[in-house]
Amino acid sequence: MLETVVHSPDIDALMNDIGRKAKAAARPLGFASTEAKNKALNAMADAILASKEHILAENAKDLKDVAGTDMLASFIDRLTLNDQRITEMAEGIRAIAALKDPVGEVIAAWDRPNGLKIERVRTPLGVIGVIFESRPNVTADAGALCLKAGNAVILRCGSDSRRSSQAIHACLVEGLKAADLPEHAIQLVPVSDRAAVGAMLRGLEGAIDVIVPRGGKSLVARVQNEARVPVFAHLDGLCHIYVDKSADIEMAKRIIVNAKMRRTGICGAVETLLVDGAAIGTHLTPLLEVLAEAGCEIRASATVLKVAPGMKPATEEDWSTEYLDAVISVAVVDGISGAIAHIQNYSSNHTEAVIADDPAVVERFFTEIDSAILLHNASTQFADGGEFGMGAEIGIATGKMHARGPVGVEQLTSFKYRVRGTGQTRP
Repeated sequence: MLETVVHSPDIDALMNDIGRKAKAAARPLGFASTEAKNKALNAMADAILASKEHILAENAKDLKDVAGTDMLASFIDRLTLNDQRITEMAEGIRAIAALKDPVGEVIAAWDRPNGLKIERVRTPLGVIGVIFESRPNVTADAGALCLKAGNAVILRCGSDSRRSSQAIHACLVEGLKAADLPEHAIQLVPVSDRAAVGAMLRGLEGAIDVIVPRGGKSLVARVQNEARVPVFAHLDGLCHIYVDKSADIEMAKRIIVNAKMRRTGICGAVETLLVDGAAIGTHLTPLLEVLAEAGCEIRASATVLKVAPGMKPATEEDWSTEYLDAVISVAVVDGISGAIAHIQNYSSNHTEAVIADDPAVVERFFTEIDSAILLHNASTQFADGGEFGMGAEIGIATGKMHARGPVGVEQLTSFKYRVRGTGQTRP
């Protein structure tokens, strides 16, 4: 990890200066033209591709710092960049440029009997603080999304990804300059001292309008406990899949292996598999076998152990664990009612999926479960803003206020009312 050379009193002054610059940049961004924002975004994508070798070299240094530590393989995967991921990063920025500009969009309009014409119109939030850990691609995703929505952004990455994030951030600044937009519209906190996080949570003297945490349980808990500004909460990705007796077994096998093993370290990876008790004889063993063949460790409930006694027994803690690894908990439940009860008891309200051909089962699942994302006959790894057609996302919001699910450009706006009259006065 990188050493910090700035002490806390100096960090407060540094962070407040960053906040002032962001607030000043947010003003012109709020009414910047779509053309200027898109020019900046496409220039950012060009710069990232042109700087690919430099970004990879800096990422190699970050990876060397954590080599030989006790970091999980999933953490290393999130930290790692390669040619494909950098290309995807640039493509994601171009996809954001291609999105409709949300700023100024009329969400609703109506006329009053007195002749007043009222419109509800999208407007930027202002300055967004994004605190994230090991994924350097968040630098690009968050910077691009905030810009498209007319917001300035202050990015604070984890020390593990600092070199990679700095290399990517330099490309974003290059894009801002190419479009004559304020270069302080996207800032990366230049120190790794945790005092910088505390300063952001205090709001930087009123500069920050909302905080978005993107990381593990301890980071999110700290943000929620200490933040003095609104937070778009991103809790654990404790995702469930329920396999009903009506499910096509071959489809279920494909979906579950993908949902667990495609990338085990992302928040959309399934962590608990629930199997209908009426399908023990037809579905349970094939699903256990395909997971084991894929290299996944299984933590089994007592009922599952009766069918597969060689499995590791699940503890109570397993049902509340986001493994972010090649591990899954498996339980047998009493049909859709049992699945709903289990999910309501243990879910983090992130993403759940049902595999079933019975429309009544699917309807109950969609109606009675209140997680941010619900899927039918599809992998939970589709819980991603890019897969939703949003270009990218800052994170998956699991709260119920303002933003929920993938946080894309629309979720990074608020609204204001425009009221047009012809001389009306209130009696």
